[in-house]
Amino acid sequence: MRGGEEGNARGPTVHRMMLGRLLHRLRVEADISSDDAADVIRASRSKISRMENGRVGFKDRDVTDLLSKYGVTDPSLIAKMQELARQANAPGWWTQYADVTADWFVEYLGLETAAAMIRTFEAQFVPGLLQTPEYARAVILLGHPAASPGEIERRVALRMSRQDVLAGQAPPVVWSILDEGVIRRQVGGPAVMRRQLSRLAEIASRQRNVIIQVVPVDSGGYPDAGGSFSVLRFPGAEVPDIVYAEQLTSALYLDKREDVDHYMEVIDTLSTEALSPADTLDFIAKAAREL
Repeated sequence: MRGGEEGNARGPTVHRMMLGRLLHRLRVEADISSDDAADVIRASRSKISRMENGRVGFKDRDVTDLLSKYGVTDPSLIAKMQELARQANAPGWWTQYADVTADWFVEYLGLETAAAMIRTFEAQFVPGLLQTPEYARAVILLGHPAASPGEIERRVALRMSRQDVLAGQAPPVVWSILDEGVIRRQVGGPAVMRRQLSRLAEIASRQRNVIIQVVPVDSGGYPDAGGSFSVLRFPGAEVPDIVYAEQLTSALYLDKREDVDHYMEVIDTLSTEALSPADTLDFIAKAAREL
């Protein structure tokens, strides 16, 4: 993948975060307060905070004015920042599904697209990246029982489009730890579940970047995970690891080091308590035969 193509593949969410962290570093190095930076672009201090945290898009003029205020004169750095701003404002592939995408989920789609590693713990359902269309449809119907058939199919299409990341030239490592209930719960009925289990076994066997482990019920209680969650890691040092924890009508995005470290300790413990990847394949095959 050429450099420009690799940059575009990261998606606007991560470009916003990269640009924001660079702007923060330059502001601190220049010993300029958030209030003074805000005055330069005729904005509020909170706007500077949102920019530096990658929560908003960037105007070319704002970036240029801030770089001037921070004393940046290196043409190559200015060009790099301007290119990041352009990429940060480009629409992601998921904008075509804006009609069925909650605002709080849009950021995750960008993060997932750009991640180098995605570690997940799932207590209820198979992760979206590993779902079959039939299983995805059954899960979506559970969450949206009043949705029209057309809306359901749009949501299924979005979920299947997310899986394209696994077929890319540099796919992320996806390491999923599943509670045994995920394997036993007959979402959509026995036939749907049998195909879903077959899909899990197939992808874990054929794709070296996908690791699946099951935590059996007889392993005892879990660490204080607080439900399903994902930890995403990105190439390079510009973007920190991020924990994503979905709720009924919103989601948590955590990037403070102490928060991420806590979730990493939890998922490491779960991985130790879970069956090995090889034993997990045997477990899934046995569960499929029992359906």
